[in-house]
Amino acid sequence: MKPAKNELLIELHVPNFGRIKKYYKKLGFKIVWSREKGDSNDYLVMKYDNTILCFWPGNRNVYKQSYFKRFEKTTKRGYGVELVVMVRNIDSFYKRVAKFANVVEKLKLKPWGLKDFRVVDPFGYYIRFTEYHNILAKSNAVSK
Repeated sequence: MKPAKNELLIELHVPNFGRIKKYYKKLGFKIVWSREKGDSNDYLVMKYDNTILCFWPGNRNVYKQSYFKRFEKTTKRGYGVELVVMVRNIDSFYKRVAKFANVVEKLKLKPWGLKDFRVVDPFGYYIRFTEYHNILAKSNAVSK
């Protein structure tokens, strides 16, 4: 099997795969595979174009993970992290997503010349949807 076209996987720790599947499918993500036996080995992989998100374990075992168990269960899971997903035809994507998602920043043209908007998923992950671009190009840097 060929490796995925990316070298960084984002793994989000969540207590409920059902809510994740429902929400991310509405965003346009598709399930690549899942393993759901109700234990700490459960895993879910979803994909939108070339964006891959992984989820672990989708059950109460999420609260037992060695690092995260230090925090209250009510702590927003995505605090201090912004996931960025590039989408085609951002205007129509926004119109569709704004009907159901918790939009925390509306679609607008940014100083760096790209349109984007931000939402919060059911477990507090902060997601920015932006137009496709080459982030390595200096022309995408914010100019003053």
